[in-house]
Amino acid sequence: METVTITMKNAPALYLEADTISPDAFAGKNAAQIAELPAFEGNVPTTLGKYFEISGTAGATAADTKIVVKGDVKKVKYLGFKMSAGELVIEGSTDLYVGAWMTGGKILAKGDVAAFAGLAMKGGELTIEGNAGNYLGAAYRGDWRGMSGGKILVRGNAGSDIGMYMTGGEIVVNGNVDVHAMTHAEGGKLLVKGNAKSKLGGQMVKGEVIIFGSIDTMMPGFKPVGEVALEVEGTRAMFSHFIGDMGERHPKRKGETVYANLYKKI
Repeated sequence: METVTITMKNAPALYLEADTISPDAFAGKNAAQIAELPAFEGNVPTTLGKYFEISGTAGATAADTKIVVKGDVKKVKYLGFKMSAGELVIEGSTDLYVGAWMTGGKILAKGDVAAFAGLAMKGGELTIEGNAGNYLGAAYRGDWRGMSGGKILVRGNAGSDIGMYMTGGEIVVNGNVDVHAMTHAEGGKLLVKGNAKSKLGGQMVKGEVIIFGSIDTMMPGFKPVGEVALEVEGTRAMFSHFIGDMGERHPKRKGETVYANLYKKI
């Protein structure tokens, strides 16, 4: 695997939309060609070379390409946008849409990421060592297609509306999550090792939520159905089991109604 290192040299005055910072866009290019890739500062067309010092040559394909992003990229959006393969390492914190619509490959963000990370994600792995903003693994606003595959791991906390309209894949949050997690979900799995706030699983039809900590207020549409022993990531414990959201219409499989499952550690 070939490595390209890009280092911020000229921080943008406005936010920089850099959806070309991905193994797919870099593949087959040398440093000079990568510097000419397009970007937008606000609504002004520009190139990556205006903002980044670029070293190294990309691999022949996305799968053969690793990108390391250095410097202050807190005002850079769309890192890893629609990437299908390869690796992307972001050494600090960054702005919106990290890994949005990604279908494969690996992203490691060593700082915090802002809202809409892993938006409508279909595959691959997104690891966030800091905190994640709102709408993690969710659908784009006005759309109903959220995360459908892949895995997101957040070592810190996550914001509100994570997993909204999720249909598949897995989100693991080692810290706490804010309100409206898994709203409208029709599949997928959310594991929270910390606490969850209110509106958890609102209008959820299918899928699974596992909470290790507290839930501020349980949605009235979730019905307790007993207790169950689960082994989750090497930890075996007893959980209270709820099904819901009972206020929604649910599909049937082999004559039995399919509900979303919510488990809270006892």
